[in-house]
Amino acid sequence: MADINIGTLVEITGGSFQMGTDGPFGYPQDGEQPSRSVDVGTFAISTTAVTADEFAAFVDATGHVTQAETDGWSFVFAGLLPEPFQDTAGVVGAEWWRQVLGASWRHPEGPQSDISTRSDHPVVHVSWNDAVAYCAWAQARLPTEAEWEFAARGGLTEATYPWGDQLNPDGEQRCNIWHGTFPSNNTCADGWYGTAPVTAFPPNEFGLFNAVGNVWEWCTNEFTRRPSSGACCAPTTPSLSSPRTMKGGSYLCHDSYCFRYRVAARSSNTPDTATGNIGFRVAR
Repeated sequence: MADINIGTLVEITGGSFQMGTDGPFGYPQDGEQPSRSVDVGTFAISTTAVTADEFAAFVDATGHVTQAETDGWSFVFAGLLPEPFQDTAGVVGAEWWRQVLGASWRHPEGPQSDISTRSDHPVVHVSWNDAVAYCAWAQARLPTEAEWEFAARGGLTEATYPWGDQLNPDGEQRCNIWHGTFPSNNTCADGWYGTAPVTAFPPNEFGLFNAVGNVWEWCTNEFTRRPSSGACCAPTTPSLSSPRTMKGGSYLCHDSYCFRYRVAARSSNTPDTATGNIGFRVAR
């Protein structure tokens, strides 16, 4: 284990906390409401999302081939593609997502791109299955949704963000999200277009960096509309195709359509899905 570097893990003393929200801006269809008391045991969680450099070490050691590499393509945000770029298929109703041949964790925007200047950015284009494979190699696991939210809250009770209720306290940018008019104009007020380094913004009180914004983060749980209250126990084994929970939002989140860069917010995707705004962090 000594030769496997998976970043810094911080131990979080377990306890009871209010999970979810009763706020007016929650998404009822996501099952984040109502706020409810949930118990978690003591656990450790990485202070950052897994970086491209850390994932490369895993691939070098194991020869793992990701879902996107096997499929030969992945979804890329259209605004990150260079001009000119060949015509690509888009997602109906979300045309900013483009199917890009050759896009993968090594080539985030397709074959013309690489991670040479993004080794400290979160790895992207990794499916839930890829994240679980990494965890097995690292003798770790994905956090449960309750663990993730407990850690992201940093000891604050029912706060909107990991640092409090104000998005920009004292005018300070605290996360990497979309600013301006989505999807046509990003002012980059937070300094980034696309992903940012995993330590780009100050950590919360538990030491977690970028718990919201930057990239969505996989959790181990199967996605359900109404997570149960009570003890945080090991989740039951879901079916191979059932959606998995994601937390934290991403650099594409904007309150006009995706106000999910909140600690209570949640979303889901199928375990074989890979996109340019999904990553993960690990737990033990």
